[in-house]
Amino acid sequence: MSDRGRRQTVDTGTSTTSARGPARARLLAAAAECFYDHGVNGTGIDTITAAAGVAKMSLYNNFAGKDDLVLAYLAARHEEWLDLHRRRLADATDARQRVAAVFDAYVDHAEMAHRHGFRGCGLLNAAAELPAGAPGRQLVRRHKEEVEALLAEHLAELDRLPDTRVDALAEHLSFLLEGAMARAGLEGDSRRLHRVRELAMQLVDAAAGGDAR
Repeated sequence: MSDRGRRQTVDTGTSTTSARGPARARLLAAAAECFYDHGVNGTGIDTITAAAGVAKMSLYNNFAGKDDLVLAYLAARHEEWLDLHRRRLADATDARQRVAAVFDAYVDHAEMAHRHGFRGCGLLNAAAELPAGAPGRQLVRRHKEEVEALLAEHLAELDRLPDTRVDALAEHLSFLLEGAMARAGLEGDSRRLHRVRELAMQLVDAAAGGDAR
């Protein structure tokens, strides 16, 4: 990552920056639950509008169609995770804790699972259903790249970690995080995410030449 420390901004390519009326908010909330619980392809427009308690025309008044709604859903999940990360960062007092904040935000997101339980990363679940080259897949890719960039940004602040190790370690940690997320989704709880946080901190301490706590 040559642009370490400069976070990427996910461009959704949708109308998510337009004014959000009550119907739009209800549709997004319903889509978030339905898409996560039943999948993007397993959820139709009628199901979403019924769950939102709005007429079908309300959906088309707020979104160009289902594809646009999917993009808005993915963008909302991205922002939801960023907000969790920001909250964790607010409590971090050093660089090591800022690295841990990325993992803690994943734990928090997992523990906010919808009523049918935790099914893994909602972004990756949706991307797996979309065709290659779909805008939604690109949005998810940029989200994951931003997570890795955040790890590199926080790692670069560690005093005893050589600059030559930062990008490689950020990549290593991001791979561990995504693998743990996949296993946690299969098992339906956040235990793997708590464990990967421990493993990540061990790697960070070893790379920095000792226990940095």
